Amino acid sequence: METHKVRKANSSDVKDILRLLIELAVYEKEPNAVKVKEEDLIRDGFGDNPRFECILAEFNSEIIGLAFYTPRYSTWVGDTLHLEDLIVTEKMRGKGFGISLYRAFLSEAKNRGVNRVEWSVLDWNKPAINFYKNTGAIIDGLDQWKIVRMDKEIIEKFLSN
Repeated sequence: METHKVRKANSSDVKDILRLLIELAVYEKEPNAVKVKEEDLIRDGFGDNPRFECILAEFNSEIIGLAFYTPRYSTWVGDTLHLEDLIVTEKMRGKGFGISLYRAFLSEAKNRGVNRVEWSVLDWNKPAINFYKNTGAIIDGLDQWKIVRMDKEIIEKFLSN
């Protein structure tokens, strides 16, 4: 009998979490972008001061998807959850696992009483955009707001000048 469940991740899931993050990076055409290691995920997600949380989808005891999120605080609306990544492994897409993860994430946001959830989606990722639009999510600002970031090397270079 096939079984499907959605649950919170724990430290023993880190190998699968990293596998899914790498699969997502490949899908997003950034195959070498994942720099975190298993020990980083254990420390940052399951230590004394967790920096992220993760919900996993399992099918027949195999981890096949995740919703990876962090708390944020908006100066305009207050408490916010940021959905960093939502992925279902390629062979399991289109079977309802993504919506299960999405619902679990949104239920977590509702239970916490946050005022907003937010995330980014690449403009070429039409399946994801359509998925989010079909759930009532507002997708705007792709031309107005840009994501700005610096990695450690750029920060170091800037601060050394």
